[in-house]
Amino acid sequence: MAKYSVHQQPVETLLSWIKSGEIAIPEIQRPFVWKASKVRDFIDSLYQGYPVGYIITWRNPDVKLKNGDLSAGKKVLIDGQQRITALTAAIVGQKVLNKNYKEVAIRIAFNPLTEKFEVLNKAKEKSNEWINNINPIVNDEVSITKSIRNYLNANPDADEDLVEDRIENLKRIKNKQVGIIELDHSLDIDTVTEIFIRINQKGVVLSNADFVMSKVAADELNDGNKMRKLVDYFCRLIVDKGFKKHIEDNDKEFSSHRYFGAIKWMAGGKDELYVPNYVDVLRVSFTYKFSRGKFSDLVALLSGRNFELRTYEAEIAESSYKLLSEGLMDFVDKTNYQRFLMLVQSTGLIHNKLISSKNSLNFSYTLYLKLRNEGRSETEVQQFVKRWLIMSLLVGRYSGSSESMIDEDIKQINEKGIEAYLLQMEQTYLGDGFWDFGLVSDLETTSVNNNAYNVYLAAQCNENATAFLSKSMKINSLIEQRGDIHHIFPKKYLTDNGFVQRQYNQIANFVYTEQSTNIKVGKMAPKEYMKKVLEEIDAKRYDISTIDSKPIIEQNLETNDMPNLLYSADYTDYQDFLISRRRMMADKIKNYYKSL
Repeated sequence: MAKYSVHQQPVETLLSWIKSGEIAIPEIQRPFVWKASKVRDFIDSLYQGYPVGYIITWRNPDVKLKNGDLSAGKKVLIDGQQRITALTAAIVGQKVLNKNYKEVAIRIAFNPLTEKFEVLNKAKEKSNEWINNINPIVNDEVSITKSIRNYLNANPDADEDLVEDRIENLKRIKNKQVGIIELDHSLDIDTVTEIFIRINQKGVVLSNADFVMSKVAADELNDGNKMRKLVDYFCRLIVDKGFKKHIEDNDKEFSSHRYFGAIKWMAGGKDELYVPNYVDVLRVSFTYKFSRGKFSDLVALLSGRNFELRTYEAEIAESSYKLLSEGLMDFVDKTNYQRFLMLVQSTGLIHNKLISSKNSLNFSYTLYLKLRNEGRSETEVQQFVKRWLIMSLLVGRYSGSSESMIDEDIKQINEKGIEAYLLQMEQTYLGDGFWDFGLVSDLETTSVNNNAYNVYLAAQCNENATAFLSKSMKINSLIEQRGDIHHIFPKKYLTDNGFVQRQYNQIANFVYTEQSTNIKVGKMAPKEYMKKVLEEIDAKRYDISTIDSKPIIEQNLETNDMPNLLYSADYTDYQDFLISRRRMMADKIKNYYKSL
């Protein structure tokens, strides 16, 4: 049996399929990424009869209904959203969202004398040679006879036969052929993805989450199309608070639905720490409710897949949409969402630049929702989620094939329980070898986007540590203010003594301190500026540091994990300093993790 068919259809037929619902077009509430000039070129290619690429659809499987009948599956658009949008914008006249999320019309002008298309501008609008908008002509809103007559009245010297011929050619755009590849429902997602990549020569990656969103958006029976809006609108409200009014003004049906009631709080909420996109929302909701991690499973379940009998059943599809809806509602719930963010911040992860793995956050939120749903105490929930989050960041749990890891973790937690599985993970990955050698080795790097270093900073924020050589300025304040990190052994001092960038930019040589302190330190050796700091305390004159007593200096150095040799260190001690400080940083991370 053929797994796909390739055929041509006229633009007019394609548009009629869209209007009738024969092809389910996902409602993507995101900007139209094509520039208006690309829409112009697309219309010009149709006019000239040039190939314009393929539209790819994937047919939903026929589903067995409760009465035993089969319901024919719709075609779901997999690729071609931008071309479809271009057609509906230029020919049907529908408005599109621009990059600023404003609804705009794209008007394409046509010059019959030169057979040129242009995006309508003021110059073209004032010129009699240009038809301001091709939409009414191509879309049968105005008769071709009237169009020709109007143009000739405005251009009396034009060749009548030529004008007539070219306006008729313009109208024939809707008869031009578009290639359609229809994929059979029996194809798995990996095969569909491979076909997509091979046909799409730009090498655009199609994620399994895109398949889910297309599947959900095409469903009206189980309110999937509204779930799609729930996801898109929520993600949009996180970054665009004014979008709430847009929903209320332009989407009356959705704004009266319970989904809108669940997300509208975000118009007054704040999230600069997590900022989930549609993939993250789907990931958490699906993994939490279905105890699976692979989106291909979700596509199958939403199709009504019975994995044992290998059939498709309406009841399975219905229950799957219900479960997904419950997961989405729990995800966007104000109390759940805000408490989770507070929990993350309480670990010391106070800024998104300290969180290198979005999937560590995703799985931690999944775990949070799961444990709360099980009725666990708040203390238990917090302890397990905090530890899982930090553990997964430290070991880079989701840095590779994250979907497989998520699938494995949720299934293991279901089977063994969170206590046993977390203990197993700690024994496997966080043994003495990790704390004494692996972590120290991880800290030997120049990358500030290093998991170990970010967790070290979280540990400092967690204990409300003061900045290096500062009496009151907190490290978390400098991180939140996007303050700079500075060199303990100044960069200029080390370069003057023959050290290269890879050496002086070691993260064990980094510290958060106030700008004024960094400037006063200049290019002094540590033993020089530390001697001055101690002299200033004796003289009660505070220039380099704001610290006014020697016990506080000692406490500050301990807080910032400074080896004692700092007092006497010059460039000859630099490598020893790095080795000692890495060990101290690793010890801080270990003690911090154990305290969670």
